[in-house]
Amino acid sequence: MNRRSFLLGAGAALSLPVLEARAQGAQITGAGASFPNPIYQKWAEAARAATGLQLNYQSVGSGAGINQIRNRTVDFGATDAPLNQQQLTEGNLLQFPTVMGSVVPIINVPGIENEQLKLTGEVLADIFLGRITRWNDPRIVELNAGVTLPSLAIAPVYRADGSGTTFVFTSYLSAAAANWRSGPGAATSVRWPVGNGARGNEGVAGGVRNTRGGIGYVENAYASRNNLVTTQLKNKAGHFVKPTMEAFIAAASNADWSVPGFAANIIDQGGDASWPIVAPTFILLPTNPTDAARNENVRKFFDWAYANGDALARELEYIPLPEATKTAVRAAWRTQFGA
Repeated sequence: MNRRSFLLGAGAALSLPVLEARAQGAQITGAGASFPNPIYQKWAEAARAATGLQLNYQSVGSGAGINQIRNRTVDFGATDAPLNQQQLTEGNLLQFPTVMGSVVPIINVPGIENEQLKLTGEVLADIFLGRITRWNDPRIVELNAGVTLPSLAIAPVYRADGSGTTFVFTSYLSAAAANWRSGPGAATSVRWPVGNGARGNEGVAGGVRNTRGGIGYVENAYASRNNLVTTQLKNKAGHFVKPTMEAFIAAASNADWSVPGFAANIIDQGGDASWPIVAPTFILLPTNPTDAARNENVRKFFDWAYANGDALARELEYIPLPEATKTAVRAAWRTQFGA
């Protein structure tokens, strides 16, 4: 796909004290969101030699990740739908962000090139509500003067599993379209009026790629890696924007990290250049760990990622956290765990 890289300035990072060699060869386990799975796998590969830690991360969806960390069957959970303070307290969990990413609509429409088609939040909502059923519907044609759209049935593909990506996408639909806000609403699982379900970002990407007339939503890294056709979206300022790093960063710059649990809301932000579907992804770490060493190794892994993983994140078109946010997370670690 024709995408441009956009480099962010990297600041000096504070680091946790280096652990003793006993950490060499240690394994940590995590499960949850598929949204950040590509970058977690990249970080795991790169960190193994530097830290000796081996990460076993299962991309099973945010809902399953939350359940697994609540049941303490993994060392950390991962979710794109942040927990509120009451949920964190009840679960004895500390929540912190790792990176920000973007959700993009993906389509499989003959004759339509990457980033050519223009859509709005209202039109997307009506497609997934089953009110717009063909690609040459007058509302889509009106947005795309000069583009030849086929008389082809629209085939929506959605996440069948409890999904933070679904939470992010439906949060956008709820912000952009009153009929979605009063209907299915925003959640990790909603009642989809039409379409077919698939598991994981991987499943949705594959479902759209293999279905003529398909449309779905995935984290941007999956669209890039699979050379899928994405669309433009009309943002809150009324401008059609392409899913580029510049547009993701423009939205991410509005994040307010001072809220409890670092649960910044970056959906449908203002600004002429902002992509409207950008969100952080989060780690859930027990505050009462059954194995203190493994808990410490989880923090060591993500501390390494904060200090060394930004370039890898940008390669996959994720947006690294601001240095001030990383510093605040490390401070939260020290406050909770004393190290």
